[in-house]
Amino acid sequence: MQFELEAGAPRMVGRVFGWLLVCEPPEQSAAELAERLQASKSSISTATRVLLRMGVIERMRIRGERFDRFVALPQAWDEYLWREDQFSAPRRVLRLGIDALGDEPAARRARLEELDSIYGWWEQRIPSLHEEYLADRRGRTRGKTPARATQSRTPPARTTPAGRGGS
Repeated sequence: MQFELEAGAPRMVGRVFGWLLVCEPPEQSAAELAERLQASKSSISTATRVLLRMGVIERMRIRGERFDRFVALPQAWDEYLWREDQFSAPRRVLRLGIDALGDEPAARRARLEELDSIYGWWEQRIPSLHEEYLADRRGRTRGKTPARATQSRTPPARTTPAGRGGS
């Protein structure tokens, strides 16, 4: 995922999300993120705000600690990829443009109409693709216990040196 190229997000957003997907322990404080990624606390703060708004990480707190930790939610991509408005919302905007150019020559509307056609194609097929994906996933996970399901949701208490609190 190249957030900085594909979504216009700051590069640090992709770095933070990438690290949260592979780090151990999976819960990281802002100070730990800053130290590991060799970044300023302000850039970590900006990145975590973006990721929280996207819904791909969550903020949590370990009992006894005075700072938040962040954890990646890989399953959030399911929700993000399959959300209903993924194709319908851009199509509404495209149609506004097509309507605004209604009296103009067809060549002027052609690019918007082509993009609308592409989005329409995907919008029509997403429900059946989602069903196919879910059936495939059920087949792959049948009889397997997901690794995260066997772990306690509350991580063991750890101590954090003074001055390293974050967010």
